[in-house]
Amino acid sequence: MLSRRTIEAESLLLHGALPHEVDGVLTRFGFPMGPFAMTDMAGVDVNWRTRKARGLPLAIADAICEAGRLGQKTGKGYYRYAPGSRAPIPDPQVQALIEGIAQTAGIERESFSDTEIRERLLYPMINEGVRILSEGVIRRASDIDVVWRYGYGWPAASVGPMRYADEAGLVAVCDALDRMARKTGRESLVPHPLLRELAATGRSLAAQPVPEKTPISS
Repeated sequence: MLSRRTIEAESLLLHGALPHEVDGVLTRFGFPMGPFAMTDMAGVDVNWRTRKARGLPLAIADAICEAGRLGQKTGKGYYRYAPGSRAPIPDPQVQALIEGIAQTAGIERESFSDTEIRERLLYPMINEGVRILSEGVIRRASDIDVVWRYGYGWPAASVGPMRYADEAGLVAVCDALDRMARKTGRESLVPHPLLRELAATGRSLAAQPVPEKTPISS
């Protein structure tokens, strides 16, 4: 789920947003920090090594790391940092880097509303959560919410991503994912069949029956 958010955050930068705009949407939503400030805190190189091991290149993220911008420990990453401070400061050099990569890729940048940014970050996570639920990796949707609430700082006001999906309305989530899939051409954004089924029948993720455990063969 976090990987899905990372991919969408990178895509937003390529297509017109800036790190502080993306992070600002999530902090106003209630997260303690956004994805780029979080990456700077953890170390841009840590994220880079993890993605390289998985074969997941991201043009902007790779360029920032390979430019020696490793986050707070070097005083610059997606943001710059004053000596002795952990407060992120938007950096024109990062904006120029992003715009240069987009231009080279032939991408025409656009502006995004807060709602568009929030949906682009959160709805693909929800879609992935539904896939995890459908495969029986977890027992119930609320298990995912517990992990995100206590492990990743999901805002208490909306409990967790799956509860948030129910409150936003599964039809609205499906419609937004369909729009994203058409716009980007990415198959991973197409709503999962279980999500479509629940939306079509008016059921919620919270009411989804607990899957039976698969017997472990000896």
